[in-house]
Amino acid sequence: MAITIASLAEQLNGTILGNHSMVVLGAQSLEKAQPEEISFVADEKYLQTLAESSAGAVIAPGMLAETFADELPCDAVILVDDPQAAFLQSLEMLRPRRPRTRIGLSRGATISPTALIDAETNIHPGAHVGDDVIIGSRCDIHPGVVVGNGCRLGDDVILYPNVVLYPDVVIGNRVTIHASAVLGADGFGYRLIDDRRQKLPHFGIVRIEDDVEIGSCTTIDRAMIGETVIGEGTKLDNLVMIAHNCEIGKHNAFVGQVGLAGSVTSGDYVVCAGQVGIADHVHLGEGCTLGSKSGVHKDIPAGQVYMGAPAQPVAEALKTLMAQRKLPEMLRVVRRLEKQVRDLTDQVDRLSGSDNQPSEAAA
Repeated sequence: MAITIASLAEQLNGTILGNHSMVVLGAQSLEKAQPEEISFVADEKYLQTLAESSAGAVIAPGMLAETFADELPCDAVILVDDPQAAFLQSLEMLRPRRPRTRIGLSRGATISPTALIDAETNIHPGAHVGDDVIIGSRCDIHPGVVVGNGCRLGDDVILYPNVVLYPDVVIGNRVTIHASAVLGADGFGYRLIDDRRQKLPHFGIVRIEDDVEIGSCTTIDRAMIGETVIGEGTKLDNLVMIAHNCEIGKHNAFVGQVGLAGSVTSGDYVVCAGQVGIADHVHLGEGCTLGSKSGVHKDIPAGQVYMGAPAQPVAEALKTLMAQRKLPEMLRVVRRLEKQVRDLTDQVDRLSGSDNQPSEAAA
């Protein structure tokens, strides 16, 4: 889609410096943008990258107006209050989303006669909807999705292909679940009886609150008793594992390959970077952050940043990391000292041996 700088600036409520009539054909990062494309700079830290960029136009913060007063870095600059938000808005105009199709309930889907489905919801071919399911308005259930018996879905829910909801999963409004995620499988619970592992039954459910997004191939296990809960606004990346009876707070963000053992709880606004592993029954305090590959075996205080395995406050973890980097040199020093000690020991032994030899006069 093509749009002039003048039209784009009007939509963004921005001020133009340079060529008002320039036509923009696309949007791209500073490093990859071409002369017919627009990009953005968040602040003055990116001015050098902008100077090296081929972008024909750029969205920039108003505070940089004086910087561009003498010479523009490209054909046109749009000054706004929030460049990133304006750039995202421009992407919506230059790369409009495909409109939502209206197919209703496909004859190619398997839908129980006891399911209650709003008339504005789409059930695509190949989907399965079980008994006593309730699905709200404007939902999209894509091919290969399985919605188990007794599930409850709110409004504006999107289940992408091959999502599986085991029976009795409860999902709020405006929830997006990406391809091949599995919600409601039994937790990993067993006990030894007569030297054999006996499965523990799981009678609970999974409940997903409003405005949650769940990535592809993520798994969330049902509770043994009660609920496994994902709080309002929380975002889970691909390949995240949430075990039985976890209760995740509001607006958490878990990056790919994070794994939570059973009964982990978290406050609001917790962030876990990639490959964080958390032991069972640990509590993550509100607003805490865990660095990538952290191994957490005890509660994390609210508002703190921890990293490492085992996880520790970031300042201590960095000291440990720096010490580890010195280990090869320390090993070389230790080996030199060991050799010196051996040499000195040999010299002492030789001197001691000489002192113990009988003299010629004594002989």
